[in-house]
Amino acid sequence: MSEPIYDQLSRRERQIMDILLELREASAETVRGRLPEAPSYSAVRAMLVKLEEKGVIDHIERDLRYVYRPAVSRRAAQRSAASRLLRVFYDSSLAQAVRGLLDTSADRLSDEELDQVARMIDRERQRRRSE
Repeated sequence: MSEPIYDQLSRRERQIMDILLELREASAETVRGRLPEAPSYSAVRAMLVKLEEKGVIDHIERDLRYVYRPAVSRRAAQRSAASRLLRVFYDSSLAQAVRGLLDTSADRLSDEELDQVARMIDRERQRRRSE
């Protein structure tokens, strides 16, 4: 899949992917129950079929019902969602995104979490210097 996962999905399909990534697997009815302003059951099933055709989810049969699950790794979905977030909301600027995330969660970050972020930045600097 050359195009980032979330770039090939509609808003509603992204919502369904988010649900499946969070739950790891779910029936159509469970997905429907978690969707905002949920469409009909048949509309949800149609979207699940479309997502299967796109290769981003698959299903297994359990107790005479289909159970859907992501067919892409959680890491690939994270990268795709982060890329979309950066592009759409932060003009592709990681610095702006970090500032936005810190603005919304700074009062909830522990010193340990801030240290962890600082270590990640230091590791990236070292990696770049060694190239």
